[in-house]
Amino acid sequence: MNRTTRDRDEEGRARNARPRDGLGRPLPHGAEGVARQPEGVVRTPDETLREAQRLLDAGMPFHAHEVFEDAWKSGPEAERDLWQGLAQLAVGLTHAARGNREGGARLLRRGADRLTSACEGPGHESAYGIDVGGLVAWARELADRVEAIGTEVDAAAEAPRLRRTGA
Repeated sequence: MNRTTRDRDEEGRARNARPRDGLGRPLPHGAEGVARQPEGVVRTPDETLREAQRLLDAGMPFHAHEVFEDAWKSGPEAERDLWQGLAQLAVGLTHAARGNREGGARLLRRGADRLTSACEGPGHESAYGIDVGGLVAWARELADRVEAIGTEVDAAAEAPRLRRTGA
């Protein structure tokens, strides 16, 4: 595509303005798409987890990834790996749902590893009620299954629980 006809944001940066489906895949201009997540929203950790869970449950892990991305960009540096790990899990589920088994499995494992290292040490396991152990187990099991079956998965049916029950 010619540089002069690319979609641009207000600051002139390239930005794909095409509508997207629930898994974040670009659709043709003029097609009916899913509303995109606004960028740069500052949320509390509780709001981040609630919104991301809603999107995961709706089968929209790509959009949940964008919520986690906002958290890592706006939150304290000490929590960056936590939010990046959660974002990688959401992107891994996105790729698995799109049928990209290798990329999905790789990102699920990378997110599980990052989440594990981010939550090492006393007190981190209970950060914001996040079920770190459950998410790590879910991600590794799904990565193994995605590689074994070699087909796309249902993102809504595979959506993980971000928080421990009662948290």
